[in-house]
Amino acid sequence: MSQSPLSAATLERFAHEVAKYPKEQAQSAVMACLAIVQQELGWVSPESEAQIAAYLGMPEMAVHEVTTFYNMYNQQPQGRYKLNVCTNLPCQLRHGQGALEHLCHKLGVEAGGTTADGLFTVAQCECLGACADAPVMLVNDRQMLSYMSPERLDELVETLQADARKAG
Repeated sequence: MSQSPLSAATLERFAHEVAKYPKEQAQSAVMACLAIVQQELGWVSPESEAQIAAYLGMPEMAVHEVTTFYNMYNQQPQGRYKLNVCTNLPCQLRHGQGALEHLCHKLGVEAGGTTADGLFTVAQCECLGACADAPVMLVNDRQMLSYMSPERLDELVETLQADARKAG
């Protein structure tokens, strides 16, 4: 599978991140570059890893090790909306597992799965650092939501579905 070269906008964003480090330490920007690719593509493919490695002048395996070490990088295509539900112990004690199960049932997927229409990926995640607000979740790795009761989860799904219909 071949991927197109990185866009000029992506390379500009990479350069901005690399400029934060001494020239001989460009590879320190690897996590930022991975995040940029994921923001633009929705996931980090092996081809993207190779392109980042070439840009930063580091071995492809070193980039792959970072991608696979941190669970914040998607290693396969995701739905348009990635819904991460915290299932760590404090959230478990306040119905985090129930929130995950409710979403999975509502959307007809298993944890880690993507809906047939490609709209939602539902996954469990570890601590989001808002234990007092449990159950908590993260939408598209950017927006954290608290106190996610079944009713609030249903409202979220309906809102995201409506937004997707508007966007086409």
